[in-house]
Amino acid sequence: MVLNKSADEEEVGRQILAAAMRVHSALGPGLLEGAYESCLAHDLARTGIKVERQVVLPVEYAGHRVEAGYRLDLLLGGMVVVEVKAVDKFMPIHLAQMVTYLKIGGLELGYLLNFNVLHMRQGIKRVVV
Repeated sequence: MVLNKSADEEEVGRQILAAAMRVHSALGPGLLEGAYESCLAHDLARTGIKVERQVVLPVEYAGHRVEAGYRLDLLLGGMVVVEVKAVDKFMPIHLAQMVTYLKIGGLELGYLLNFNVLHMRQGIKRVVV
């Protein structure tokens, strides 16, 4: 199923959180971000949502375009950004990074997911701009 901008972002968000819980329950904390990203993408792809990994988000500055300015870990249905972390705790820079991604990408909803927690609910931050 390929979603478009008019599709329900909230449903995509529910799918993301359910998949994150499944991945974390199976793997637990302590792995590298890339392992969680890969497993999360695999799980979400099985739901039928279009999953794009490592999406290049160009940056423009004073008429200069930098093609590899940013890379989104995951872009779901073309409308929701997921950034996967495996850190001790979220830092202000993580939130700032997500807000920048959403603004530059013209998107409104993103999720920061930290898998380095005992319970996945502690590692979820929803970001709306």
